[in-house]
Amino acid sequence: MDEDNLFIFTIEVLGTIAFAISGIRLAAAKSFDWFGAYIVGLVTAIGGGTLRDLLLGIPVFWMQSGMYLAVTFLSLVTVIIFRKALVKGMRTLFIFDAIGLALFVVVGIEKSFAADFPAWVAIAMGIITGSFGGVTRDILINEEPLFFRKDIYATACLAGGLIYWLVMNIPGTTPIVPQICCAVTVVGLRIAAVHFNWALPILKVDPKDLPEQ
Repeated sequence: MDEDNLFIFTIEVLGTIAFAISGIRLAAAKSFDWFGAYIVGLVTAIGGGTLRDLLLGIPVFWMQSGMYLAVTFLSLVTVIIFRKALVKGMRTLFIFDAIGLALFVVVGIEKSFAADFPAWVAIAMGIITGSFGGVTRDILINEEPLFFRKDIYATACLAGGLIYWLVMNIPGTTPIVPQICCAVTVVGLRIAAVHFNWALPILKVDPKDLPEQ
């Protein structure tokens, strides 16, 4: 494995851990059994990357190595052992979700460029990689997907992708700089959105304007 592929593999594993713990933590809060919690964690961790690879027409990443299934299992064991610290409160979920989101946006962009797709496709794949697993997780646990709420979530992925593209076009920039800038942007926007209660406008329709059934 060359240096670039090793780097992508490393952040993909770290993102898997972060997203798996966020999914398992939510499943635990819903009183799922261990197997159900594992499935929720696994879907959270691999859902976005699976859709990305299918759309890019490249081998699905988790089918190339059993590492991701094992990492998700270790994440389950971690939550079981440290369940009081990890399940209590929303802050823990937010931290792991924000880290996983940032890392997966970077992975989605990097894999798209490696497959010779243009920047706009890479940014879209970054959003999908970061967001789709969480959407699937929320559907499985019967929650309204965070992606579709007014929270700054997909917007943070978009901003991170744009920053990546802008920084990579600066002459003399090494590859790791746009990656770091992208991840910091995503995490920073998520933290700022929660701290300052930022939100996108809600699309509202007056019930009186709806056609009668």
